[in-house]
Amino acid sequence: MNSDDLDPTLFGDTLAVDTQSPADLEKQLALFRQHLEALPPTASAVDRARIELDIAETELALERKEAAWERARRAFDVFLANQAWQEAVEACNVLFQTEQPASLAALGMGVWLGVTFPIAPDTTVAMLQHIIDETPPDADGAAVAAITAHYIADIRSPEDKHESLTFLTQNLLGQVAKRHSNVMTQEQLDAWLDRLELRDPRIFLPRLARVVEVLVGDQWWFDRDALRALLPDQ
Repeated sequence: MNSDDLDPTLFGDTLAVDTQSPADLEKQLALFRQHLEALPPTASAVDRARIELDIAETELALERKEAAWERARRAFDVFLANQAWQEAVEACNVLFQTEQPASLAALGMGVWLGVTFPIAPDTTVAMLQHIIDETPPDADGAAVAAITAHYIADIRSPEDKHESLTFLTQNLLGQVAKRHSNVMTQEQLDAWLDRLELRDPRIFLPRLARVVEVLVGDQWWFDRDALRALLPDQ
């Protein structure tokens, strides 16, 4: 995968608030702002940033994308400083959807955080889905993202959600294989996985890292080595 494989004009838009009318969204926005103003001085920076992110999501749904970017970007910095990895990735999800110059970089950083840290697996899968959606059908980057999504779902899903999430990611992998190489049968899927070397995470995770490098370029907002040092058993 190279930079030509990515189309920055194709942005997902999957926020639940999108189903609301503009009037309802304005009311929701006003409520979030009231909640923010009502926070006591003792409220944590993370609690405040969570409401800021709620506001940013609503601004995004109202097509106020520059405002949503600015607010979500500030919230991201707070989450990162406080090691709130789940919320940091959720902020990257909003930043990606604002269609700003650094939105693809935000996607890449969100994927890096979502794969590196043990956040909710469905959030990581959603971020990897964005990479699939951004990638041409015949590019291997989508295959790498899809197998990573399935791998994360398998190893991180709690028992009560494992079957449903891995079923989703297995179907996602099949869809990617079909569009990539017209894979239609299990036998063809097995051969495709072997041909693209998608069975061993020691092989496909470094390939995902290269996809992320293409997305982010030289725009990293954090020191990856410093964050890796925060992982358990390092």
